Amino acid sequence: MNTLLEVRSGPAYYACKANVLETLEAKLSKANIRKVLVIHGRKSWKVAEPFFPSFENIETIFFTYDGECSDPEIERVKKSALEQGVDALIGIGGGKLLDLAKSAGNSLQKEIILIPTLASTCAAWTPLSVIYDDNGSYVRYDIHEKSAWMLFIEPGILLDSPIGFLRAGIGDTLAKWYEGNALVEKLATKSVCIELAHMAARQCQEVLLTYGEEALADLEKGKWTDSLKRVIETNIITSGLVGGFGDQYLRIAGAHSIHNGMTSITQTHHLLHGEKVAYGILVQLMLEGKFSEIKQLIPFYQALKLPMTLFDIGLTVEHRAELQEIAAHSVKEGEGIHLLFPDINWEKVTAAIENLEVLTTHASTSMD
Repeated sequence: MNTLLEVRSGPAYYACKANVLETLEAKLSKANIRKVLVIHGRKSWKVAEPFFPSFENIETIFFTYDGECSDPEIERVKKSALEQGVDALIGIGGGKLLDLAKSAGNSLQKEIILIPTLASTCAAWTPLSVIYDDNGSYVRYDIHEKSAWMLFIEPGILLDSPIGFLRAGIGDTLAKWYEGNALVEKLATKSVCIELAHMAARQCQEVLLTYGEEALADLEKGKWTDSLKRVIETNIITSGLVGGFGDQYLRIAGAHSIHNGMTSITQTHHLLHGEKVAYGILVQLMLEGKFSEIKQLIPFYQALKLPMTLFDIGLTVEHRAELQEIAAHSVKEGEGIHLLFPDINWEKVTAAIENLEVLTTHASTSMD
């Protein structure tokens, strides 16, 4: 281990309980914050508005974002924040919006308060933003110096979130174990922080495999249960701790590179980020030759309706050009897959996708 390990633990303050946002103004006032920019999406504001308190002594400026965490959009937020002279930024929305608030806030050195409306990523916890272009194609990720100041989870908001996003969040968070563990296996020695991150990654896998199906059923019924809270906090907090304590040693590897490759073709655009990552996990395991682990995951993927065949991601074996394009993009220079397989090439990735198809299609037909 000759690379510097940089540890960033998470928000300075976190709370999850009904009507938690009623405490927001008092906390802002105590920190002498007088004016805030509230960044939100149209859908996210519709869901959050009933729970968002009207401030008595703090001026609020609302900013509707255009749906992408892109460089032009970050600049637009910064311009608005500077023109209005705000003291802090409040981000209300899904992963892209929270990433946008973190990017703008860190760039302006303003305090950031996050209120997630989806439980699909660890974006609310991690001091990291994934940057896309205006068409939604992955560009890079930026690691910030500071974490968000405060994170509030209002159960009522998340109970109103689409079930598909929780499913995607489970897929994304599951990758913390499969990617992180594969990278840790390569280390000769593990520092205390890496051991903590490794334990958190294992916890992600165990909680999700145990409670994932139940949590989705509870969300569908609109019931805030222990299982649902466990899965939501795993997706947001435990997941965030993996990257926070493990840094590049447990951050991303093969599954996310496959995801990045999948963003390059239109057929997979119907899938959410975490669904693409979930498929990427299986491709990575195929490349590692861990066939028994794939077989263990198949019933879980089937129960949760996570993508595991080409049909699920919008392709067939006949789409050779598209498969090769996914593979080529996934092995671009700088992709995390190279940390796992230094001699990886697009031919090996294409072969892994084709071999996975044989395995998962066989499993699907034998389950019917």
